[in-house]
Amino acid sequence: VQLVESGGGSVQAGGSLTLSCTMSVAFEEASVGWFRQAPGKERQGVSIISIRDGETYYTNSVKDRFTISIDNAKKMVNLQMHNLQPDDTAVYYCAIDVDYRQHIPLIQSFYYGMDYWGAGTLVTVSS
Repeated sequence: VQLVESGGGSVQAGGSLTLSCTMSVAFEEASVGWFRQAPGKERQGVSIISIRDGETYYTNSVKDRFTISIDNAKKMVNLQMHNLQPDDTAVYYCAIDVDYRQHIPLIQSFYYGMDYWGAGTLVTVSS
């Protein structure tokens, strides 16, 4: 499975970006997450979506600003980001848990389940 992120760039605080994660394979059941790593910091989970039923989860710092969505026909998971702040500056990665099934808590997949990762796309937010 290959994942390719796109859509990163530089914006001013308050701006918006949409990141896309294109998968090489379409899945009927899996979970796809977005993660980020700022310079000198540990990787942080941002959001996750269940492919089958669209259940989502967001980390508190991005709730009400970010929206994750899936277009399975296009094998793409998008992350719409609004009201971006300098603290959102990071390399953003998408990842997939191909073993995720609906009976598994989505948050468990979020923290422990990712099997394949993309190379990342840089988001820079200036004040």
